[in-house]
Amino acid sequence: MKPSLVAKLASLETRLGEIEARLADPEVHRSRDTFRKLSQERAEIEPVVRAFGELRRAQGDLAAAEDMAKDASMRAFAEEEIAAARGRIAAVEEDVQRMLLPRDPNDDKNLFLEIRAGAGGDESALFAGELFRMYARYAERHRWQVEIVSESAWEAGGYKEIIARVIGGGAYSKLKFESGGHRVQRVPATETQGRIHTSAATVAVMPEVDTAAVEINPAEVRVDTYRASGAGGQHVNKTDSAVRLTHLPTGIVVECQDARSQHKNREQAWRILAARIKQKQMAEQAAKEASTRKSLIGTGDRSDRIRTYNFPQGRVTDHRANITLHKIEAIMDGELDDLVAALAAEHQAEQLAALAGA
Repeated sequence: MKPSLVAKLASLETRLGEIEARLADPEVHRSRDTFRKLSQERAEIEPVVRAFGELRRAQGDLAAAEDMAKDASMRAFAEEEIAAARGRIAAVEEDVQRMLLPRDPNDDKNLFLEIRAGAGGDESALFAGELFRMYARYAERHRWQVEIVSESAWEAGGYKEIIARVIGGGAYSKLKFESGGHRVQRVPATETQGRIHTSAATVAVMPEVDTAAVEINPAEVRVDTYRASGAGGQHVNKTDSAVRLTHLPTGIVVECQDARSQHKNREQAWRILAARIKQKQMAEQAAKEASTRKSLIGTGDRSDRIRTYNFPQGRVTDHRANITLHKIEAIMDGELDDLVAALAAEHQAEQLAALAGA
């Protein structure tokens, strides 16, 4: 293990001692907030320090076995002990490194899901609709709530664009790697010669953020109201219930017209604007740190894709995790657990590699 990681573990061990000493002080118990924060920090640090102690014991066992191996009469037994100690050290080191990986503070949050049709016309819009159903079914399996915030239906079916809010514990942690370009390959119903067409749609997954936590100057946001279009009866044609927000510094535009109430549309629009601004800030920060995941939203071009859905071959291929699953019908029906697990494992592997190189 790198000296820098050992130093970090030693500092955590020292910090745990400091926390336990403070928690033993009756004065700390008089402040509920201080007691809660210290208790939470202890709960986070304690397992890491415990694993560090286990690592040092295994290293001590290795040193003792190596000394034993100097005695010819004990060498055979010592070699078995050496192999066992090295195996324990490797396993504990891996566990410790995983514990040291930074936790995404957004993992427990709700999210905004945006799906837009890209290249491919009718087929792209139909595919966007199928992607939305796929995520909605996945949410249903996890008992999450899905609220449509805004939708722009396509004449032939599907969506030109749809935005939804997904509400549920851990929703963002499960779906955060779905952002990017999704490509579909199949024979359209209107294709008379049986040729396979390629279409695309883009997906953006953004954690819902507290609008107060994102600094937005109201003077830099243009607010427009207009009459909503689409389903909703005569009401949509009589009142200016739809809301459009334009954030002038970034050019981000948010439109909400799904709710009958202008107040509710305005509230949702501000939520989405805050999420998009936060996501932009996160992407810029990731680029500065040379992150391998620099962009969440693709261009919609056929060549810009994270995943391919090939219907004739019944397969789905994720190009980041390098995984292919031959169960496209189940996946389109919301069975995403295998893909979600593979992407989480691939991301963790990247984090471990970065930690080892630190």
